[in-house]
Amino acid sequence: MRILIKNAELITMNRGEEIFCGDLLIENDRIAKIGRGLRERADKVIDGTGKTVIPGFIQTHIHLCQTLFRGQADDMELLDWLKQRVLPLEGAHDEESIYYSAMLGIGELIQSGTTSIVDMETVHHTDAAFQAMAEGGIRVLSGKVMMDHGEDTPPSLREKTEESIRKSVDLLEKWHGYDGGRIQYAFCPRFVISCTEELLIEVRDLAERYDVRIHSHASENRGEIEWVERERGMRNILYLDHIGLASPRLILAHCVWLNEEEHQVLRERGVKVTHCPGSNLKLASGIAEVPEMLGRETRVSLGADGAACNNNLDMFNEMRLAALIQKPAHGPTAMRAREVFRMATIGGAKAMGMDREVGSLEEGKKADLAILDLNDFHTYPSSEVDPISRIVYSATRADVETTIIDGKVVMENRFVCTVDKKNVLKESNRSIQRLLKRICEKV
Repeated sequence: MRILIKNAELITMNRGEEIFCGDLLIENDRIAKIGRGLRERADKVIDGTGKTVIPGFIQTHIHLCQTLFRGQADDMELLDWLKQRVLPLEGAHDEESIYYSAMLGIGELIQSGTTSIVDMETVHHTDAAFQAMAEGGIRVLSGKVMMDHGEDTPPSLREKTEESIRKSVDLLEKWHGYDGGRIQYAFCPRFVISCTEELLIEVRDLAERYDVRIHSHASENRGEIEWVERERGMRNILYLDHIGLASPRLILAHCVWLNEEEHQVLRERGVKVTHCPGSNLKLASGIAEVPEMLGRETRVSLGADGAACNNNLDMFNEMRLAALIQKPAHGPTAMRAREVFRMATIGGAKAMGMDREVGSLEEGKKADLAILDLNDFHTYPSSEVDPISRIVYSATRADVETTIIDGKVVMENRFVCTVDKKNVLKESNRSIQRLLKRICEKV
């Protein structure tokens, strides 16, 4: 399959971050050529006149298993949110509800131009989530969550250490590398509070053995940090470093509350940090010190987290928030639009270890991209405006017209081709009703 996009504004995010009006040729799953006036045979030609082509957004912290919980746990702080609402709902999941929760999230992500995610599932039925990812066409690094510890972990989610490890390895061996590498596996210990040291050390060793990433949470909330200090004798990041888990393989969501020594560990060990501004604001967790991290050359990317704590999975929303929330404290030049857009694209690719494959529009890279139609009231005038500032500060997910992943058109003219929208919406309502009933019956 050869797709030719003609006469579009191309925001490449290549090494020189070039922006120009030209053409882009896709052959099978790769970008074959980029240039001006391409005269290539193609099976499909897309007229990009007046449109903008960007690398697909890469969100490095998502919970597809929580998409069904949208609106079920609003206006709560993190630990109460987890104990009272989210963990019981996760424990009530069945295979069908996991599948439709994932499909609901995938449809939303594709509609808003996200092409790759780093996802964390729940303890059970993860195979059903991977099936949804396989069908939905999104690029994903995902794994089952691991929870073998904690008095607040509900019995429905509490695992035996050996069982958690065995199930994780089984899933890795089944799904890692699926569809030419579109689906990859990551070990996902939830956070220190819910994991024994034995499990975390085994994850460290298994990740090295299989050469895969580790995806977890850390230092999101002051109460979490106090708990870790009380039980493990040191602060979160220092503890992870103490047991050898802090490394370039590790992707940590949040990292809101860090001291000087922890900042140093993140930089020196090459740990990747995911900034989730929408989630952190809604749960009143705080504002991560992103300018400081970037100043230290710590790798920071963006994620929406889950719909249970953000209510949408929209990268446009996260980019705007990431830029704006730092300015009152650090001045108007903090978190410039280009820096934020970099975090949302090539920065996410670096967190996934895939920056040679995705994150920019370059010949030879995977054809993961979005086409925006910015011809509307809220994005004009367009003349003499920085195209990236226009996207970060003015555009919305409704401006995404077409999304292409792995060279396949997964959304065209706002119609998602890989998700049966009518059925997913219907089954999502049925599924959340079933989960809520199941929780009530246990009380």
